[in-house]
Amino acid sequence: MADSKGKRFFEKLKNKYKLAIFNEQTYQEVLVIRLSRLNVFTIVGASAILLIVLVILLIAFTGLREYIPGYPDANQRLMIVRNAQRVDSLFVEIEKRNKFIDNVQHIIRGGVPEEIVENPEEQSEDVGSPAIGNPVDVEFSRSEEDSAFRALVEKEEKYNLSYSAEMNPGTVLENTFFFTPLKGMVVNRFGDPRGHFGVDIVAGPGARVSAVMDGVVVFSGWTVETGYVIQVQHANNLISSYKHNERLLKSIGDHVKAGEAIAHVGNSGELTTGPHLHFELWYNGMPLDPQEYISF
Repeated sequence: MADSKGKRFFEKLKNKYKLAIFNEQTYQEVLVIRLSRLNVFTIVGASAILLIVLVILLIAFTGLREYIPGYPDANQRLMIVRNAQRVDSLFVEIEKRNKFIDNVQHIIRGGVPEEIVENPEEQSEDVGSPAIGNPVDVEFSRSEEDSAFRALVEKEEKYNLSYSAEMNPGTVLENTFFFTPLKGMVVNRFGDPRGHFGVDIVAGPGARVSAVMDGVVVFSGWTVETGYVIQVQHANNLISSYKHNERLLKSIGDHVKAGEAIAHVGNSGELTTGPHLHFELWYNGMPLDPQEYISF
């Protein structure tokens, strides 16, 4: 009995139905469509699946996903990263403060305070080194032979430019003239926050960014975090970097002069909160504080 009802149901699904459209004046068939219930279900189901797939692809690969409640945009992700860095810094400061309070309490009780080590990784691990908190006074005396040898070396290397640059890089930089890349207000200084290897200079959108010295462009392109970036290699192993630009005016391999326009100030990249220039200065692979050499 159940099998017969099932067969009748499937037969009804397979039954063909004719949908005809007639011309009202001539009564001629204009359009004829023959469909079964099974065909209608199949077409409707396939259309629904296709529509769902298209909506998912549209949301996943376009900017519409930022309008979904709970999905963070670029600014929110930037704030999350900065807040995480601030929380980490706060934990370090709280630990230092607690250590300081404990030492004060030890002193009040008549005890000996513990030594606070700012960078434990830099603490010497040599067995023969004196313990921290118990310094040993060491006096060094200079013999006549040592003085004579020092005078000889200083005389020989007095006019050796390569020797002076390697042993005292500050001398080279002090005698180097840097052109101001952008006139504006410095809002973030070197090392503030931690890991900030340059300075942030605020200026109007589209302001001119200039090269600080003569050099060759070694990078000119786009990065996700810092947007449009251009880097210039100068003499004496100096590299200047200009980030978050709106538009780049030079390509890799171009020779630039000091004061020549190389980009325009912008607000590109995820790690930006407004139109500004992030400027970095590197010497022999080490970051320098640009404010020590350039007046913005």
